[in-house]
Amino acid sequence: GTHAKRTGDIGMIRLIAETGIAAGVRRIEAITGRLAYDASAKDREQLQQLSTLLKTQPATLRASIEQLQTELKDSLRQLQSLQARQSTALLHQLMDAVRVINGTNLLVAELGNDVKDLRDFMDKARHKLKSGVIVFGIKRGDKVQIIVAVTKDLTPRFHAGTLVRSISAVCGGKGGGKPDMAMGGGDQVNQLKNALATVDSLMQA
Repeated sequence: GTHAKRTGDIGMIRLIAETGIAAGVRRIEAITGRLAYDASAKDREQLQQLSTLLKTQPATLRASIEQLQTELKDSLRQLQSLQARQSTALLHQLMDAVRVINGTNLLVAELGNDVKDLRDFMDKARHKLKSGVIVFGIKRGDKVQIIVAVTKDLTPRFHAGTLVRSISAVCGGKGGGKPDMAMGGGDQVNQLKNALATVDSLMQA
């Protein structure tokens, strides 16, 4: 039953939750009186603050948010398109740096932080190179990431996991992976150039 003698004692009522507690039984929770009034006042205040932030009125707040969401999606699509074009341009530049060591194509490069997905970028580079060994290094704050890929035709001669383990060791780290792709790294960021410089001798070992 209720603890109120009359509905007027309850005053303003505001539902705050509705849950199931058993089969066919629901629990309704509410606040009343001054608590309900204060909660509504707080909601109105927040609504006004959001409207001011978006330079609109409460009545058109939803439309303004939906417009912002649409603009954000468009901006993200444009950004992704730009990143894809930059990635393609970088790949073209890197192909000019391919060398031949003992009859094997070798591409070794230090990448910039604009390359966000190292694995995806490596897949594209490996596809473009067709046959060879690729080693990429990148500095991520106080860490170094190294990725090595070996095209399928060369896995009998070179193991990506073995290569990345040796390269990462120069940076004070370790690594490993499959014969065709492996990742590693370390925390000695200033050793990345020296680590990449060891690839030639590893290819000739």
